Amino acid sequence: MKDLTPRKEDLDRIEIASRDEIQSLQLERLKWSLHHAYENVPMYRQRFDEVGVHPSDLKTLKDLSKFPFTVKQDLRDHYPFGLFAVPRDQIVRVHGSSGTTGKPTVVGYTRNDIDTWADLVARSMRASGTRPGDVVHVAYGYGLFTGGLGAHYGAERLGCTVVPVSGGMTPRQVMLIQDFEPSTIMVTPSYMLNILDEFRREDMDPRLTSLDVGIFGAEPWTNAMRKEVEDAFDMHAVDIYGLSEIMGPGVANECVETKDGLHIWEDHFYPEIIDPETGEPVEDGELGELVFTTLTKEGLPMIRYRTRDLTRLLPGTARSMRRMEKITGRSDDMIILRGVNVFPTQVEELLLATTGLAPHFQIELFRHGRMDAMRVHCECLPAAASEEGRAAAARALGKKIKDTVGVSAEIIVAEPGGVTRSEGKAQRVVDKRPKE
Repeated sequence: MKDLTPRKEDLDRIEIASRDEIQSLQLERLKWSLHHAYENVPMYRQRFDEVGVHPSDLKTLKDLSKFPFTVKQDLRDHYPFGLFAVPRDQIVRVHGSSGTTGKPTVVGYTRNDIDTWADLVARSMRASGTRPGDVVHVAYGYGLFTGGLGAHYGAERLGCTVVPVSGGMTPRQVMLIQDFEPSTIMVTPSYMLNILDEFRREDMDPRLTSLDVGIFGAEPWTNAMRKEVEDAFDMHAVDIYGLSEIMGPGVANECVETKDGLHIWEDHFYPEIIDPETGEPVEDGELGELVFTTLTKEGLPMIRYRTRDLTRLLPGTARSMRRMEKITGRSDDMIILRGVNVFPTQVEELLLATTGLAPHFQIELFRHGRMDAMRVHCECLPAAASEEGRAAAARALGKKIKDTVGVSAEIIVAEPGGVTRSEGKAQRVVDKRPKE
Protein backbone atom coordinates (compact mmCIF):
# COMPACT_ATOMS: atom_id res chain seq x y z
CA MET A 1 0.00 0.00 0.00
CA LYS A 2 1.10 3.56 -0.68
CA ASP A 3 2.30 5.88 2.07
CA LEU A 4 -0.53 8.43 2.13
CA THR A 5 0.42 10.32 5.30
CA PRO A 6 -0.78 13.93 4.92
CA ARG A 7 1.78 16.72 5.11
CA LYS A 8 1.55 18.75 8.33
CA GLU A 9 1.39 21.96 6.34
CA ASP A 10 -1.82 20.71 4.69
CA LEU A 11 -3.65 20.20 8.00
CA ASP A 12 -5.98 22.70 9.62
CA ARG A 13 -3.97 24.41 12.36
CA ILE A 14 -6.47 23.39 15.05
CA GLU A 15 -5.89 19.69 14.26
CA ILE A 16 -2.44 19.87 15.83
CA ALA A 17 -3.02 22.70 18.32
CA SER A 18 -2.28 22.29 22.03
CA ARG A 19 -4.94 20.76 24.25
CA ASP A 20 -5.22 24.07 26.12
CA GLU A 21 -5.98 25.88 22.87
CA ILE A 22 -8.57 23.27 21.84
CA GLN A 23 -10.31 23.36 25.23
CA SER A 24 -10.37 27.16 25.28
CA LEU A 25 -12.07 27.17 21.87
CA GLN A 26 -14.51 24.47 23.03
CA LEU A 27 -15.53 26.47 26.09
CA GLU A 28 -16.12 29.60 24.05
CA ARG A 29 -18.19 27.74 21.47
CA LEU A 30 -20.05 25.68 24.05
CA LYS A 31 -21.26 28.82 25.81
CA TRP A 32 -22.59 30.10 22.48
CA SER A 33 -24.29 26.80 21.63
CA LEU A 34 -26.09 26.57 24.99
CA HIS A 35 -27.36 30.13 24.70
CA HIS A 36 -28.39 29.56 21.07
CA ALA A 37 -30.40 26.45 22.01
CA TYR A 38 -31.98 28.03 25.11
CA GLU A 39 -33.02 31.23 23.36
CA ASN A 40 -34.36 29.67 20.15
CA VAL A 41 -35.66 26.15 20.90
CA PRO A 42 -38.65 25.97 23.29
CA MET A 43 -37.84 22.37 24.28
CA TYR A 44 -34.37 23.32 25.49
CA ARG A 45 -35.66 26.34 27.41
CA GLN A 46 -38.25 24.14 29.14
CA ARG A 47 -35.75 21.33 29.87
CA PHE A 48 -33.12 23.69 31.28
CA ASP A 49 -35.69 25.52 33.40
CA GLU A 50 -37.10 22.24 34.74
CA VAL A 51 -33.74 21.23 36.21
CA GLY A 52 -32.85 24.77 37.28
CA VAL A 53 -29.89 25.32 35.00
CA HIS A 54 -29.11 28.27 32.73
CA PRO A 55 -26.49 28.62 29.96
CA SER A 56 -24.70 31.21 32.12
CA ASP A 57 -24.05 28.43 34.68
CA LEU A 58 -21.42 26.95 32.35
CA LYS A 59 -18.08 28.19 33.66
CA THR A 60 -15.93 25.17 32.77
CA LEU A 61 -16.27 22.28 30.35
CA LYS A 62 -17.13 19.94 33.23
CA ASP A 63 -20.17 22.07 34.02
CA LEU A 64 -21.83 20.60 30.93
CA SER A 65 -22.80 17.58 33.05
CA LYS A 66 -25.38 19.83 34.82
CA PHE A 67 -27.45 20.05 31.63
CA PRO A 68 -30.10 17.49 30.57
CA PHE A 69 -29.68 14.93 27.81
CA THR A 70 -31.31 14.96 24.38
CA VAL A 71 -32.47 11.62 22.91
CA LYS A 72 -33.73 10.46 19.52
CA GLN A 73 -37.32 10.36 20.78
CA ASP A 74 -37.13 14.13 21.22
CA LEU A 75 -36.73 14.52 17.45
CA ARG A 76 -39.72 12.25 16.86
CA ASP A 77 -41.81 14.12 19.43
CA HIS A 78 -41.09 17.45 17.69
CA TYR A 79 -41.47 16.19 14.11
CA PRO A 80 -40.88 17.74 11.69
CA PHE A 81 -39.30 21.14 12.49
CA GLY A 82 -39.93 21.69 16.21
CA LEU A 83 -36.25 21.59 17.23
CA PHE A 84 -34.97 24.02 14.60
CA ALA A 85 -33.25 27.05 16.15
CA VAL A 86 -33.62 29.35 13.14
CA PRO A 87 -36.64 30.34 11.02
CA ARG A 88 -37.56 27.63 8.52
CA ASP A 89 -36.64 29.86 5.57
CA GLN A 90 -33.01 29.90 6.80
CA ILE A 91 -32.85 26.10 6.49
CA VAL A 92 -31.27 25.32 3.12
CA ARG A 93 -31.40 21.52 3.36
CA VAL A 94 -33.28 18.84 5.28
CA HIS A 95 -32.07 15.29 5.89
CA GLY A 96 -33.54 12.53 7.99
CA SER A 97 -33.17 8.98 9.19
CA SER A 98 -35.98 6.43 9.25
CA GLY A 99 -37.63 5.85 12.60
CA THR A 100 -39.67 3.08 14.19
CA THR A 101 -42.82 5.18 13.75
CA GLY A 102 -42.42 5.20 9.98
CA LYS A 103 -41.61 8.92 9.96
CA PRO A 104 -38.01 10.12 9.69
CA THR A 105 -36.18 12.00 12.41
CA VAL A 106 -35.69 15.32 10.68
CA VAL A 107 -32.49 17.40 10.76
CA GLY A 108 -31.96 20.80 9.15
CA TYR A 109 -28.93 22.78 8.02
CA THR A 110 -28.28 26.47 7.47
CA ARG A 111 -25.86 27.57 4.75
CA ASN A 112 -23.11 27.86 7.38
CA ASP A 113 -23.94 24.34 8.63
CA ILE A 114 -23.55 22.93 5.12
CA ASP A 115 -20.21 24.72 4.71
CA THR A 116 -18.96 23.37 8.05
CA TRP A 117 -20.09 19.87 7.11
CA ALA A 118 -18.28 20.02 3.77
CA ASP A 119 -15.13 21.30 5.51
CA LEU A 120 -15.17 18.47 8.06
CA VAL A 121 -15.79 15.71 5.53
CA ALA A 122 -12.94 17.17 3.45
CA ARG A 123 -10.77 17.12 6.60
CA SER A 124 -11.80 13.51 7.23
CA MET A 125 -10.95 12.51 3.66
CA ARG A 126 -7.57 14.21 3.85
CA ALA A 127 -6.88 12.33 7.10
CA SER A 128 -7.80 9.12 5.24
CA GLY A 129 -5.18 9.78 2.55
CA THR A 130 -7.34 11.32 -0.19
CA ARG A 131 -5.82 14.30 -2.01
CA PRO A 132 -7.11 17.21 -4.11
CA GLY A 133 -7.48 16.06 -7.70
CA ASP A 134 -8.26 12.45 -6.79
CA VAL A 135 -11.27 10.68 -8.27
CA VAL A 136 -13.73 9.62 -5.54
CA HIS A 137 -16.31 6.86 -6.07
CA VAL A 138 -19.26 7.56 -3.72
CA ALA A 139 -21.33 4.42 -3.19
CA TYR A 140 -23.22 5.66 -0.14
CA GLY A 141 -26.93 6.14 -0.75
CA TYR A 142 -28.16 9.57 -1.81
CA GLY A 143 -31.39 11.10 -0.54
CA LEU A 144 -32.60 11.73 3.01
CA PHE A 145 -29.73 9.55 4.28
CA THR A 146 -26.79 11.86 5.00
CA GLY A 147 -24.09 9.53 3.66
CA GLY A 148 -24.16 10.20 -0.08
CA LEU A 149 -24.50 13.98 -0.12
CA GLY A 150 -22.23 14.38 2.92
CA ALA A 151 -19.44 12.49 1.15
CA HIS A 152 -20.20 14.28 -2.13
CA TYR A 153 -19.91 17.83 -0.78
CA GLY A 154 -16.80 16.95 1.24
CA ALA A 155 -15.05 15.46 -1.78
CA GLU A 156 -15.86 18.53 -3.85
CA ARG A 157 -14.65 20.82 -1.04
CA LEU A 158 -11.35 18.91 -0.98
CA GLY A 159 -10.99 19.48 -4.71
CA CYS A 160 -11.71 15.96 -5.95
CA THR A 161 -13.60 14.61 -8.94
CA VAL A 162 -16.78 12.96 -7.65
CA VAL A 163 -18.43 9.90 -9.19
CA PRO A 164 -21.92 9.91 -7.51
CA VAL A 165 -22.79 6.24 -8.05
CA SER A 166 -24.95 5.72 -4.93
CA GLY A 167 -25.73 2.16 -3.82
CA GLY A 168 -26.88 -0.92 -5.71
CA MET A 169 -26.26 -2.29 -9.21
CA THR A 170 -23.04 -3.95 -8.06
CA PRO A 171 -21.81 -5.04 -11.52
CA ARG A 172 -22.01 -1.41 -12.61
CA GLN A 173 -20.01 -0.39 -9.52
CA VAL A 174 -17.24 -2.75 -10.59
CA MET A 175 -17.36 -1.51 -14.19
CA LEU A 176 -17.04 2.13 -13.11
CA ILE A 177 -14.18 1.36 -10.74
CA GLN A 178 -12.40 -0.30 -13.64
CA ASP A 179 -13.19 2.44 -16.18
CA PHE A 180 -13.01 5.67 -14.14
CA GLU A 181 -10.01 4.59 -12.02
CA PRO A 182 -10.92 6.24 -8.69
CA SER A 183 -8.30 6.38 -5.97
CA THR A 184 -10.90 6.54 -3.16
CA ILE A 185 -14.18 4.72 -2.54
CA MET A 186 -16.68 5.82 0.13
CA VAL A 187 -19.15 3.08 1.03
CA THR A 188 -20.55 0.99 3.87
CA PRO A 189 -18.14 -1.83 4.79
CA SER A 190 -20.76 -4.53 4.24
CA TYR A 191 -21.43 -3.30 0.71
CA MET A 192 -17.70 -3.19 0.01
CA LEU A 193 -17.74 -6.94 0.60
CA ASN A 194 -20.46 -7.22 -2.07
CA ILE A 195 -18.24 -5.33 -4.47
CA LEU A 196 -15.36 -7.66 -3.61
CA ASP A 197 -17.57 -10.68 -4.31
CA GLU A 198 -18.50 -9.21 -7.69
CA PHE A 199 -14.84 -8.78 -8.62
CA ARG A 200 -14.29 -12.45 -7.85
CA ARG A 201 -17.42 -13.53 -9.76
CA GLU A 202 -16.11 -11.69 -12.79
CA ASP A 203 -12.68 -13.28 -12.29
CA MET A 204 -10.99 -9.90 -11.83
CA ASP A 205 -8.08 -9.27 -9.47
CA PRO A 206 -9.16 -6.46 -7.10
CA ARG A 207 -5.51 -5.77 -6.26
CA LEU A 208 -5.02 -4.43 -9.78
CA THR A 209 -7.57 -1.63 -9.40
CA SER A 210 -6.68 2.04 -8.94
CA LEU A 211 -8.13 2.11 -5.41
CA ASP A 212 -5.76 3.37 -2.71
CA VAL A 213 -8.26 4.30 0.02
CA GLY A 214 -11.61 2.98 1.23
CA ILE A 215 -13.49 5.27 3.65
CA PHE A 216 -16.03 3.07 5.41
CA GLY A 217 -18.83 4.14 7.74
CA ALA A 218 -22.56 4.04 8.62
CA GLU A 219 -22.27 0.71 10.48
CA PRO A 220 -19.89 -0.94 12.97
CA TRP A 221 -17.07 -2.99 11.47
CA THR A 222 -14.04 -4.75 12.81
CA ASN A 223 -10.29 -4.81 12.33
CA ALA A 224 -10.68 -8.31 10.96
CA MET A 225 -12.86 -6.90 8.19
CA ARG A 226 -10.27 -4.16 7.64
CA LYS A 227 -7.61 -6.81 7.05
CA GLU A 228 -9.90 -8.71 4.68
CA VAL A 229 -10.49 -5.64 2.51
CA GLU A 230 -6.94 -4.31 2.67
CA ASP A 231 -5.47 -7.66 1.68
CA ALA A 232 -8.00 -8.14 -1.10
CA PHE A 233 -7.58 -4.69 -2.71
CA ASP A 234 -4.06 -3.72 -1.56
CA MET A 235 -5.50 -0.45 -0.24
CA HIS A 236 -6.02 1.39 3.04
CA ALA A 237 -9.36 0.84 4.80
CA VAL A 238 -10.19 3.78 7.08
CA ASP A 239 -13.13 4.35 9.43
CA ILE A 240 -15.37 7.44 9.31
CA TYR A 241 -18.03 8.19 11.93
CA GLY A 242 -21.07 10.39 12.03
CA LEU A 243 -24.78 10.49 12.65
CA SER A 244 -27.44 12.69 11.14
CA GLU A 245 -28.56 14.21 14.45
CA ILE A 246 -25.08 15.62 15.04
CA MET A 247 -24.15 16.38 11.41
CA GLY A 248 -23.75 13.30 9.24
CA PRO A 249 -20.49 11.61 8.21
CA GLY A 250 -17.36 13.49 9.24
CA VAL A 251 -17.83 13.88 13.00
CA ALA A 252 -14.72 11.73 13.53
CA ASN A 253 -12.26 9.88 11.31
CA GLU A 254 -9.26 7.61 11.51
CA CYS A 255 -5.90 8.91 10.32
CA VAL A 256 -4.37 6.73 7.61
CA GLU A 257 -0.90 6.87 9.16
CA THR A 258 -2.00 5.30 12.47
CA LYS A 259 -5.48 3.68 12.09
CA ASP A 260 -5.66 3.55 15.87
CA GLY A 261 -9.09 5.01 16.51
CA LEU A 262 -11.13 7.89 15.16
CA HIS A 263 -10.02 11.43 15.92
CA ILE A 264 -13.07 13.47 16.91
CA TRP A 265 -13.15 16.94 15.35
CA GLU A 266 -13.38 18.53 18.77
CA ASP A 267 -13.45 22.10 17.47
CA HIS A 268 -17.06 21.43 16.39
CA PHE A 269 -18.27 18.58 18.64
CA TYR A 270 -17.78 18.11 22.37
CA PRO A 271 -17.71 14.41 23.34
CA GLU A 272 -18.53 12.78 26.65
CA ILE A 273 -18.67 9.14 27.72
CA ILE A 274 -21.37 8.24 30.24
CA ASP A 275 -22.47 5.15 32.09
CA PRO A 276 -25.48 4.07 29.99
CA GLU A 277 -27.36 2.95 33.09
CA THR A 278 -26.81 5.92 35.42
CA GLY A 279 -26.10 8.69 32.90
CA GLU A 280 -23.09 9.79 34.95
CA PRO A 281 -19.90 10.82 33.07
CA VAL A 282 -16.98 8.39 33.25
CA GLU A 283 -13.28 9.10 32.86
CA ASP A 284 -11.48 9.02 29.53
CA GLY A 285 -10.40 5.45 28.80
CA GLU A 286 -13.51 3.86 30.32
CA LEU A 287 -16.09 2.12 28.14
CA GLY A 288 -19.51 3.73 27.98
CA GLU A 289 -22.07 5.49 25.82
CA LEU A 290 -20.95 8.30 23.56
CA VAL A 291 -22.67 11.68 24.04
CA PHE A 292 -22.16 14.70 21.78
CA THR A 293 -22.88 18.40 22.12
CA THR A 294 -22.61 20.45 18.93
CA LEU A 295 -20.49 23.59 19.23
CA THR A 296 -21.20 25.46 15.99
CA LYS A 297 -24.49 24.17 14.54
CA GLU A 298 -27.04 26.86 13.80
CA GLY A 299 -30.04 25.01 12.38
CA LEU A 300 -30.30 22.11 14.83
CA PRO A 301 -28.13 22.47 17.94
CA MET A 302 -27.88 19.25 19.92
CA ILE A 303 -27.13 19.44 23.64
CA ARG A 304 -25.77 16.25 25.23
CA TYR A 305 -27.24 13.96 22.58
CA ARG A 306 -27.13 10.30 23.59
CA THR A 307 -25.87 8.43 20.53
CA ARG A 308 -26.33 4.96 22.12
CA ASP A 309 -22.97 4.02 20.57
CA LEU A 310 -20.55 2.27 22.93
CA THR A 311 -16.90 3.29 22.85
CA ARG A 312 -14.20 4.96 24.95
CA LEU A 313 -12.24 8.22 24.63
CA LEU A 314 -8.45 8.09 24.27
CA PRO A 315 -5.70 10.71 23.93
CA GLY A 316 -4.81 12.00 20.47
CA THR A 317 -1.94 10.50 18.48
CA ALA A 318 -1.65 11.68 14.86
CA ARG A 319 -3.76 14.72 15.84
CA SER A 320 -4.14 16.61 19.14
CA MET A 321 -7.85 15.91 19.27
CA ARG A 322 -9.02 12.92 21.28
CA ARG A 323 -9.78 9.60 19.66
CA MET A 324 -12.72 7.28 20.06
CA GLU A 325 -12.30 3.55 19.69
CA LYS A 326 -14.17 1.72 16.97
CA ILE A 327 -17.80 1.36 18.00
CA THR A 328 -18.22 -1.98 19.78
CA GLY A 329 -22.00 -1.94 19.71
CA ARG A 330 -24.99 0.10 20.82
CA SER A 331 -26.49 0.38 24.24
CA ASP A 332 -29.97 0.08 22.75
CA ASP A 333 -29.51 -2.72 20.20
CA MET A 334 -27.22 -4.86 22.29
CA ILE A 335 -28.49 -8.44 22.28
CA ILE A 336 -29.12 -9.78 25.76
CA LEU A 337 -29.39 -13.54 25.40
CA ARG A 338 -30.08 -15.50 28.56
CA GLY A 339 -28.33 -12.80 30.58
CA VAL A 340 -25.30 -12.52 28.29
CA ASN A 341 -24.55 -9.34 26.33
CA VAL A 342 -23.85 -10.09 22.67
CA PHE A 343 -22.84 -7.64 19.94
CA PRO A 344 -23.00 -8.40 16.20
CA THR A 345 -19.39 -7.22 15.88
CA GLN A 346 -18.30 -10.06 18.20
CA VAL A 347 -19.95 -12.60 15.91
CA GLU A 348 -18.35 -10.94 12.88
CA GLU A 349 -14.85 -11.18 14.40
CA LEU A 350 -15.30 -14.88 15.09
CA LEU A 351 -16.81 -15.59 11.68
CA LEU A 352 -13.90 -13.91 9.89
CA ALA A 353 -11.51 -16.06 11.94
CA THR A 354 -13.26 -19.30 10.91
CA THR A 355 -11.80 -21.24 7.99
CA GLY A 356 -14.16 -21.79 5.08
CA LEU A 357 -16.66 -19.00 5.84
CA ALA A 358 -17.36 -15.88 3.78
CA PRO A 359 -17.79 -12.50 5.56
CA HIS A 360 -21.59 -12.35 5.22
CA PHE A 361 -23.95 -13.14 8.08
CA GLN A 362 -27.22 -12.37 9.79
CA ILE A 363 -28.24 -13.10 13.37
CA GLU A 364 -31.76 -14.40 13.98
CA LEU A 365 -33.24 -14.23 17.46
CA PHE A 366 -36.14 -16.55 18.23
CA ARG A 367 -37.92 -18.28 21.10
CA HIS A 368 -37.23 -21.97 21.74
CA GLY A 369 -39.73 -23.17 24.29
CA ARG A 370 -39.43 -20.69 27.15
CA MET A 371 -35.89 -19.64 26.25
CA ASP A 372 -34.49 -17.04 23.87
CA ALA A 373 -32.18 -18.54 21.27
CA MET A 374 -29.81 -17.31 18.56
CA ARG A 375 -29.28 -18.60 15.07
CA VAL A 376 -26.43 -17.35 12.87
CA HIS A 377 -26.98 -17.53 9.13
CA CYS A 378 -23.74 -17.43 7.16
CA GLU A 379 -22.30 -18.88 3.98
CA CYS A 380 -19.29 -20.89 2.94
CA LEU A 381 -16.52 -20.01 0.55
CA PRO A 382 -16.54 -21.93 -2.75
CA ALA A 383 -13.62 -24.10 -1.60
CA ALA A 384 -15.63 -25.31 1.40
CA ALA A 385 -18.97 -25.85 -0.35
CA SER A 386 -19.16 -29.59 0.28
CA GLU A 387 -21.59 -30.85 2.89
CA GLU A 388 -18.67 -31.95 5.05
CA GLY A 389 -16.93 -28.58 4.70
CA ARG A 390 -20.03 -26.63 5.64
CA ALA A 391 -20.68 -28.88 8.65
CA ALA A 392 -17.09 -28.45 9.84
CA ALA A 393 -17.31 -24.65 9.52
CA ALA A 394 -20.60 -24.62 11.44
CA ARG A 395 -19.09 -26.63 14.27
CA ALA A 396 -16.03 -24.39 14.39
CA LEU A 397 -18.00 -21.14 14.49
CA GLY A 398 -20.44 -22.48 17.06
CA LYS A 399 -17.54 -23.45 19.33
CA LYS A 400 -15.87 -20.07 18.95
CA ILE A 401 -19.09 -18.24 19.88
CA LYS A 402 -19.65 -20.51 22.89
CA ASP A 403 -16.03 -20.20 24.10
CA THR A 404 -15.69 -16.45 23.49
CA VAL A 405 -19.15 -14.94 23.98
CA GLY A 406 -20.55 -17.52 26.37
CA VAL A 407 -23.77 -18.49 24.58
CA SER A 408 -24.77 -21.41 22.41
CA ALA A 409 -25.89 -20.57 18.87
CA GLU A 410 -27.33 -22.61 16.04
CA ILE A 411 -25.17 -22.11 12.94
CA ILE A 412 -26.66 -22.40 9.46
CA VAL A 413 -23.99 -22.42 6.74
CA ALA A 414 -25.49 -21.85 3.30
CA GLU A 415 -23.85 -22.29 -0.05
CA PRO A 416 -21.97 -19.32 -1.59
CA GLY A 417 -24.41 -16.44 -2.10
CA GLY A 418 -26.92 -17.89 0.34
CA VAL A 419 -27.02 -14.90 2.71
CA THR A 420 -29.11 -11.92 1.61
CA ARG A 421 -26.85 -9.07 0.49
CA SER A 422 -27.18 -5.49 1.66
CA GLU A 423 -27.00 -2.59 -0.79
CA GLY A 424 -26.62 -0.09 2.03
CA LYS A 425 -26.53 -0.43 5.79
CA ALA A 426 -26.60 -4.13 6.64
CA GLN A 427 -29.42 -5.51 8.80
CA ARG A 428 -27.34 -7.70 11.07
CA VAL A 429 -30.05 -8.74 13.54
CA VAL A 430 -33.56 -10.04 12.85
CA ASP A 431 -35.56 -10.38 16.04
CA LYS A 432 -38.38 -12.94 15.68
CA ARG A 433 -39.05 -13.28 19.38
CA PRO A 434 -42.69 -12.72 20.35
CA LYS A 435 -43.35 -9.19 21.62
CA GLU A 436 -44.64 -9.29 25.16
